[in-house]
Amino acid sequence: MSINCAAVDRLIDSMSFTQKVGQLNQRLLGWKSVERNAAGRLVASDELKQEIDRWGGLGTLYGLLRADPWSGQHWGNGIRPEERTEAIAVVQQTVLERGAYGIGVLLSEEAPHGHQALGGTVLPTNLGLGATFDPQGVQEAEAAVAAELAASGIHIALVSGLDIARDPRWGRCEECFGEDPLMAARMCEAIVTGMQGEHRSKVGHGGVAVVLKHLAAQGEAVGGRNGQSAVLGPHDLHEIHLPPVAAGVRAGALGFMAAYNDIDSVPCCANPWLLKDYLRDQLGFDGIVMADGLAVDRLEDMAGSIPAAGRAALLAGVDVSLWDEGFTRLEEYADDEQVVAAVDTALRRVLELKAMFGLLPEDGADTAAIAMPSADAIAQATADGREQAKRMAREAITLINDGQSAATLDDIRSVIADAQAGPVIVAGPFADDFGCFLGDYTAPLPADEQSSVYRQLVARLGEDRVLLAAKPSDAPADQWARASTVVFVCGSTSERSYDSEFDDNGAAKAVTEYGATCGEGVDLSDIRLPWRQDDMLGEVAALTTAPIVSVAVCGRAHVLTDVLERSAVTIWAGYAGQYGPQAVADVLVDGADMSGRLPVTLPAYPAAIPVRYNDRQSAAHVYKDAAEPILRGFGYGAGSLAAVTFSEMHADTQSHPGEVLMQVTAHADDHGAAGAVNLFAHVSGGRRIPRLAMLVDSVYMDLNAGERRDIAFHVPCDRLRDVGDGQVQVTCTLDGDSTHTVTATLPGEY
Repeated sequence: MSINCAAVDRLIDSMSFTQKVGQLNQRLLGWKSVERNAAGRLVASDELKQEIDRWGGLGTLYGLLRADPWSGQHWGNGIRPEERTEAIAVVQQTVLERGAYGIGVLLSEEAPHGHQALGGTVLPTNLGLGATFDPQGVQEAEAAVAAELAASGIHIALVSGLDIARDPRWGRCEECFGEDPLMAARMCEAIVTGMQGEHRSKVGHGGVAVVLKHLAAQGEAVGGRNGQSAVLGPHDLHEIHLPPVAAGVRAGALGFMAAYNDIDSVPCCANPWLLKDYLRDQLGFDGIVMADGLAVDRLEDMAGSIPAAGRAALLAGVDVSLWDEGFTRLEEYADDEQVVAAVDTALRRVLELKAMFGLLPEDGADTAAIAMPSADAIAQATADGREQAKRMAREAITLINDGQSAATLDDIRSVIADAQAGPVIVAGPFADDFGCFLGDYTAPLPADEQSSVYRQLVARLGEDRVLLAAKPSDAPADQWARASTVVFVCGSTSERSYDSEFDDNGAAKAVTEYGATCGEGVDLSDIRLPWRQDDMLGEVAALTTAPIVSVAVCGRAHVLTDVLERSAVTIWAGYAGQYGPQAVADVLVDGADMSGRLPVTLPAYPAAIPVRYNDRQSAAHVYKDAAEPILRGFGYGAGSLAAVTFSEMHADTQSHPGEVLMQVTAHADDHGAAGAVNLFAHVSGGRRIPRLAMLVDSVYMDLNAGERRDIAFHVPCDRLRDVGDGQVQVTCTLDGDSTHTVTATLPGEY
């Protein structure tokens, strides 16, 4: 819908200062805005009515459909899929009836990896999506999620994507696409294009506005401590953490969320350089900036008071609050010319966004004519989202170890397929667990949609063939001796229980002994597998001579050294989403290919961290007690394109000004293959200590059996050196394979 700027101007001129401030607030928790009457119907709560009356309207409402342990909403009391239309209608009608200008409310929902609502699609977490190295696939999956949100009457999707996983101690690594800025940038572009459409074409027309989070450098926090200081210089800030931001702006993102952390002592929510000079002036961003939950109030120590915190955030460039009190106290600055001007600027952005969704009254109308959700559209979009979740789960599965012992994956598949062979024992703490695959920010799924690796194998091989042994003692010694294969499901979990304790922003506060070991609020000082799983695997290995397949379900770069040593085959599954168990069974029973690649570097030792593939100095042979600190490098995937050979790699520095064109020929064997081909570069001759490697391009391809294809990598010169005189030598390597390396010299000027 086009924006009537004159109508927006008239609204701004006619509103009181209190009404203007109300449009910038997102204080109310959405699930508290409706309640059930005696007949079980949804009605507006007194809390919603009071909030509307306080401000003469309502700007943005957060999490109306959210369900999870923090909100306390579940299948027994939350808004079910078939009730979404009723809930949206109740809220919008109440806002229109009680508000002063007939303006509807923007509805925002969490969608870090699918819609966090009852019945919502659950994609793999970003770390799992990052393992696909498939931006086009992510774009299609996010488009399906956006269709579900839009069909449900939602306008804004809060989506993780900007964070870079730089330290595995940080509990929110699962929300990152990995440790590489180029891949994160491409994934952010995919999110925005998928959810908003090209050039925002779907906004208000089957798509939603994206608020990308978190801006910026949250993954660089000291010691992996959530929300703490990021200590880094401007060059690394721009090279590592800001490329996804720039990509989001280029794709047309309508929102960014300012992060909790500070950068060199300046909080992101009060950083005018970040939110104005860089984001708006340099990149040309024209949407809204939203604060993270209660982040404005966290400025109190800096600003001196809660009202001053609200003022500092507003003047720095925050347009919309989230749950805080600081923005509600902006009324105290009605005589402050700076605040008055900044409120009008922020209000214009909010009203223009509302206009895109038809939330402003048309000329001559008293109230906005708001389209209500369609049950059929919700059902169709949800079904499409499920198919996308299945596909992305399969793409995320990554083979990181094969044939460690005499048995290879093909050998094990043959044994599993032999009905006369001994039992298949599914062991480990997550053998019959579903929640471990889902990640944080996930609504509960109905029981009939839940599964596990154990249950999937039973469904395919039969109860008589598959045994469950969450602990080694759960199976008798004779069964361990007869076992043909052991599938050991290990890793971590972000699943919260409904009796968990939470901080006021929803982060985990207290974690029970066998509770969440990842996710927001679960930063760890020890990244070995929790609950002594390495010891458990050792006990299993001592009980059987059968080959062990370990399935690592991980939301961070856990140390898997013992797992690789004791397992014939190791599969890394990230948090692969609601269809993760099926994807694992597809690999083991159906022989599905594994196109995934590690989106992070796996450390070999718990204290030899952080290690990243694009560090400037190698950690090898530095620690006298850990000479080789890297277990598996970024981009590793033993199953990725295993059926493909490469040849005829060469570089062209002349044909395309401003870029290096790298070309290579790929040839698939008689099985065909799909996956990403990654090009890494090492640069020398510049003005800085070069990074050990940089991912400079990645091409996802799907080759038919016997197909031969030329692949072109386009590498901008400005990614390879600083602007200036002098030759720069670039060594490009295909997926870390020294047999496919080309060295090129760039001219002195370009």
